[in-house]
Amino acid sequence: MIFNELDAYASRWLRNLWPDATVDERSIVDLTASDLADHRTVHLFAGIGGWEYALYLAGWQANWPVWTGSCPCQPFSAAGRAGGVLDSRHLWPAFHRLIAECRPPVVFGEQVASRAGRAWLSGVRTDLEDLGYAVGAADLCAAGVGAPHIRQRLWWVADADGGKPGDRELQRSGQHGQQPQDRELVGGVA
Repeated sequence: MIFNELDAYASRWLRNLWPDATVDERSIVDLTASDLADHRTVHLFAGIGGWEYALYLAGWQANWPVWTGSCPCQPFSAAGRAGGVLDSRHLWPAFHRLIAECRPPVVFGEQVASRAGRAWLSGVRTDLEDLGYAVGAADLCAAGVGAPHIRQRLWWVADADGGKPGDRELQRSGQHGQQPQDRELVGGVA
């Protein structure tokens, strides 16, 4: 497993939670396909590891390859400068390049659900569909899962195999929603 996180504090957090994982602190712009080639699980813009924990909660098996990424929202947020695709923090082109070069079977992501964020997602969908991925998305609010605020977010998934995680073992085993058996917990998270 590899985490890519530019922030030094968050990187230290990741190293404490997952001491056996690789934590790369370079900008995603500087990553190459060869940096990621040996990893089945790739978390870009990793923060403090929320995607890894979410995968655990969802029952995603550790042996299923997956990439995740939460591109910076500031270019598309009402709280940001609203520079959109012209903002230097618009890093989808680097994420897209790595996906195109490495062809991960499944990619999850999220973005702010502003008007600009929805336009961003439209471009992401087009880029991924051009690569042969099936793409789905949902606009969900944090209050829907118990948070004390609305905070709308766009959650998306791109699947290179037409909706088949791993080799479809999740559906065949009937373990959907159960805790995975082959993930070790570190500090309370997988």
